[in-house]
Amino acid sequence: MTSRSGLWRVAELPTTRAGVERAFSYFTAGVRLGTVAQMVPAVQLGADRSPHEAAYLACWGAAALASVAVSVVTLVRRRPLGTAVSVLDFALACALLLLGPLVLAPWDRFGTWTAFQPGYALCVIITAGGVRGLGVWAAGLLAVSVCYWVYLGGEVGSDMTSTAIGNVLTYVVYALVARMFFGYTRRIARDADASRARAAELARREEERRAQVMMHNGVAVMRLLTEQGDDVSRARLVGQAEVELRRMRSYLRGGASESGASDGLAPTARTAPTAPAVPLVPMVKRVCDRFADLNVVASLDLGTGLRIPAARAEALERALESLLLNVREHAHANEVVVHLDEGAGEGAGAGEARAGVGDGAGRRAVGWTLTVHDDGVGFEPASVAAGVGLREVVVGELRRRGLGVGIASAVGEGTTVTVRSRPGPEAGPAGPTRPTVWAAFADAP
Repeated sequence: MTSRSGLWRVAELPTTRAGVERAFSYFTAGVRLGTVAQMVPAVQLGADRSPHEAAYLACWGAAALASVAVSVVTLVRRRPLGTAVSVLDFALACALLLLGPLVLAPWDRFGTWTAFQPGYALCVIITAGGVRGLGVWAAGLLAVSVCYWVYLGGEVGSDMTSTAIGNVLTYVVYALVARMFFGYTRRIARDADASRARAAELARREEERRAQVMMHNGVAVMRLLTEQGDDVSRARLVGQAEVELRRMRSYLRGGASESGASDGLAPTARTAPTAPAVPLVPMVKRVCDRFADLNVVASLDLGTGLRIPAARAEALERALESLLLNVREHAHANEVVVHLDEGAGEGAGAGEARAGVGDGAGRRAVGWTLTVHDDGVGFEPASVAAGVGLREVVVGELRRRGLGVGIASAVGEGTTVTVRSRPGPEAGPAGPTRPTVWAAFADAP
């Protein structure tokens, strides 16, 4: 059936506070209309046996009308009754109990639906569990219990005393259970809304971080392009700008990095979970070649044959570019040494291997260390605020990919950044307890 009333799509209700309140309105309407349905078959018999038929029918009509009205109001408002209406609801239930001895035969007050008043009072107690005011709920429960004893009067024999006490306890127990049900469900809905809001905020921050990581190097290159320089330097920067442009375009499209198309990797090899491992030395050499003006000395022979997962390779490439951009802009260095050493890391990371040796796949797991040192002006870590490049592109991204990062710097002595492989899978997104950029200074050798 394709066309259904939206009023009763309970399964499609959102698990929010508004959705829970609407579900409560369905619950309230169901209990109240269900009680009326139970009252209907006995109305004729009750009227015939009542000493005051007109009064009996008036009381019955008031109860039925109130139940229907409450059901309609809650369904329209999409939430349980408010405090004022609940007070009136309790008052009507108490009035019907007090009038019960006048409109019922003494033998009909127990165990039959001709005496609808106790059943009606019970449905009022159950649905009043959703009222916000605790005082209104407690006072209403007490009033109904007292009125029920008045309703019984002196017509209860000793053999029915236990049944009467049991009925009063039924009011109390059902009231407590309903109150707990309403309260706990509302608490779950509040927590769910808070969790959704927190998740949305974390997603926003993560997307903001991803944008910073993706755009940082490109912005730095474009800023350098706007400065005065010779044609050779500008031509070199134009090549780097093209690489960053492809990355940013890919980010805006929501796809994999396109930078690999210009540096020897398939466009999807960077981020695909099942992408083959990437040769480490050629990737590092390509980055160094882009910064030939810095007099980069690349000592990579000890890492020949090393391969790392594509995602780590992408993060490492971007981090190395960011470090060399910082050297170009701030360090005023005469020389930069990039050194790769096999076996000096903390152990092999997931998917890292050396080609041609060992296991059935022709590789064995190895560790490695990549060191970038410049002889520039350096800086004092305690007095310099880490920017996006160092904080996110270098430390943040590499740690998220399961790589260790250490930074050592001193004024007048240059800066050394050490990246080490680590055992185990890649790390997840950074959280409150994740190491910060200052931990990288502590990790420096």
